[in-house]
Amino acid sequence: MPKSNHYSRRRFLTQSSLGLLAFAGMPAMLRAMEGMQAMPKLAPNKASPNFKPDVEFELNCRSVSVPILPGKSTQVQQYTGNLLKGPEGSLVEIPNSYLGPLIHLQKGQKVRIHLHNKLAEPTITHWHGLHVPAEMDGHPRYTIDPGQTFVYEFEMLNRASMNIYHPHPHEITAKQVYHGLAGALFVHDGEEAALGLPSGEYEIPIVIQDRRFDDQNQLVYVAGMHGMHDRMMGYYGDRVLVNGRPDFTIDVDSRAYRLRFLNGSTARIYKLGWDDGTPITVLGVDGGLLEAPENKPYVMLAPGERLDVWVDFTGRAVGSQLVMRSLPFSGVLPKMAARMQGGMGGMGGGHQMGMMGGMMHQLALPVGSDYPIFTARVKRKVSDSPALPKQLSKINWYKVEDTANANKPVPIGISEGHMAMLLNGRPYAFDDVQPNERIRLNTVQLMEIFHAHGEGGGHGGKASDENKEHQGSEQSGGMQHGGMGMGGRGMGMMGGMGMHGGGEGGGGMGMMGGMHGGGEPGGGEHGGMGGGMGGMGMMMSMAHPIHLHGQSFQIVSRSMAAGNEEDYESVRHGFIENGLKDTVLVMPGETVRIIKPFQDFKGLFMYHCHNLEHEDMGMMRDFLVE
Repeated sequence: MPKSNHYSRRRFLTQSSLGLLAFAGMPAMLRAMEGMQAMPKLAPNKASPNFKPDVEFELNCRSVSVPILPGKSTQVQQYTGNLLKGPEGSLVEIPNSYLGPLIHLQKGQKVRIHLHNKLAEPTITHWHGLHVPAEMDGHPRYTIDPGQTFVYEFEMLNRASMNIYHPHPHEITAKQVYHGLAGALFVHDGEEAALGLPSGEYEIPIVIQDRRFDDQNQLVYVAGMHGMHDRMMGYYGDRVLVNGRPDFTIDVDSRAYRLRFLNGSTARIYKLGWDDGTPITVLGVDGGLLEAPENKPYVMLAPGERLDVWVDFTGRAVGSQLVMRSLPFSGVLPKMAARMQGGMGGMGGGHQMGMMGGMMHQLALPVGSDYPIFTARVKRKVSDSPALPKQLSKINWYKVEDTANANKPVPIGISEGHMAMLLNGRPYAFDDVQPNERIRLNTVQLMEIFHAHGEGGGHGGKASDENKEHQGSEQSGGMQHGGMGMGGRGMGMMGGMGMHGGGEGGGGMGMMGGMHGGGEPGGGEHGGMGGGMGGMGMMMSMAHPIHLHGQSFQIVSRSMAAGNEEDYESVRHGFIENGLKDTVLVMPGETVRIIKPFQDFKGLFMYHCHNLEHEDMGMMRDFLVE
C-alpha cells in the first residue's frame, strides 16, 4: 500500500476521539496493511511504431475556470480534446459544459490516445466499460505525474454502447471526478446503425451529477468536521447539474428522441421517472442495446451506470413540458443513519440528518427524496418520426453450466465499518491478489456479490448450498467470507468499541459499540464478522454499485434477505436484468449472481464500489487474469 495511505489512515485514527480507541485495538491490522507492497512507479507508455491507428487524438487534463452558476466562474478540472487523425465527429464538445468531449468510435477501429497530464497532481484515465488490454485500462499503477504523457493504443472490441472515461488514481479518484474530470465515449456498430434510431440532434446525452457550491460559486468537496461522515456515506451535493449545467431544459420537437443517461455523481443514486407517469422505454444499459425495448415505471441509476432511453413527444402540444424526476425511495443508506434522520433514506422530506462517529450533518437534497432532474419542453410540431423497433439486438447469453466454476462462485463480499470499506474483508493494496482473485484466461466465471454481514452471516443473511461451501474455508488469505480483518483476525470497526466473540483469541475483535447479535464466539458462519452480527452490522449496511473492469457481465439472479422487503419494494421494479452490465447496484441484504467472461487479455483488472468515496477508502480489489 502507498505510504500516503498508511499516513492518512493513521492520522485520522490518532486524531479522532473514536480513532484513539480504535487505533489502540488494531496494531495487527495496521502492521498487515503497512506490510503490503507499495504501488510501483512505472514509466508512461509511449506510442508504438507498429500500431497504425484509424483514430488518434490528444486528451488534456487541466485546471480551468468556467461559468456554471450566475456570477463568478468556477474552478474545475477538465478534459479537452484535439483530433489528430480520424473521421470528423470523433470528438464533439458539449456546449457550455465543463465535461470532456463526447468521443465517438466505431467497433473495429484502432485507437491511439495521448493523455497529457497538465494538472498539479498525478492522474490516469480509465475507460469504464471498454474491453481493452490491462495496460490500457487505466489501472492506478499507471498513474502519471504532472507534465507526463501516457499513450493508449487499442482496438475497439465493444458492441455499440455508451461508456465513460474518468480518472482512476489511487485515493483521489472521487476528488478528480467531482471537480470535473469525466466524459462519455460512444461505440457504434452495424447492428445499431441498421435500426435507424434517433441520431444527431435527436440523440441527447444526459450526464447527471450533484454538486455543492460555496458563496463564491466554487465547488465544495469533502472537508472539515463532516469529512468522515461524507466519506462513509458518500458525498452528496445540494444541486443537480445535467451536462454540467443547472436547471437543465431541452427544447424538443413533437417526435421521438434517444436520451443517453449517465450517472456521473460520486455517490448519489437516482430513481428516474417521468412526472406524468409515462413509462420509461428502455433501449439499453451499460453494455449496449437490449434484445427488445422494455417499459418500466421508473429506472434506478447508480453511479457509473448508463441508460439508453426512447422518449416520444409525438402528440404533445407545443408549449407542454415533461419533467424527469428522481422519485422517492428508501433503503440505500444505513439503517442507523436513516433512523437518526427520522425517515428512511430521506423520504421524510425537509433536511436530512445523518450521524456517524458522533457527527451530525444536514443534506439540503436528501437521498431518496423527490426532486426534478431536467425539463423537456415541446417547441415545434413536426409530422415525421421514426417508429420504435420491436427488436433491437442479439445477445449471446451464457448459462450457469457454461461457467468454469458453476458449483463455487467467485465471492465478492461487501463490508462496511468505521474508516473501513472492504471487499472480501480486505482493503485495496497493490500486489495483494488472493487465491479467489486469480482467474484463468479465456474462462467464463460465475460470481456472487453479497453483504458480508447480517442475519445469519454473509450472503445477505441466508446461505445457499454454494454459500455453505465457503463456510470454514479460507478466503482472502486467512479471512472467511464475512471476515473483516487481517491475517486471520476478524476486525469490525463499527463506530464503537466492544469485544466480540470472546476477545482476540477467538479471532473476533469487533468494534461495534459492544453490540453482539448472539452469534458463536469467534464469528458466525462466514468467519470474522459472522452470523451473530445482525444488530450493528446490518445497521451499517448500505447500497453499493459494484463495477467490474473489462468485459460486460450478465445478471443471473437477485435475492433479498428477510426483513428488507419494504425498502426493496421501493426500488426493485427499476432494475433491468435483460441487458449486459458492468456496474450493478447491490442493495442491503441483497445477493446478486452474475456471469462474467475473462477473455483475450491477461493482467490486473479491478473490481470496486463505484461510490467513489468508498473506492478511495479501499473498497477496491484486483483480479489477476493469467
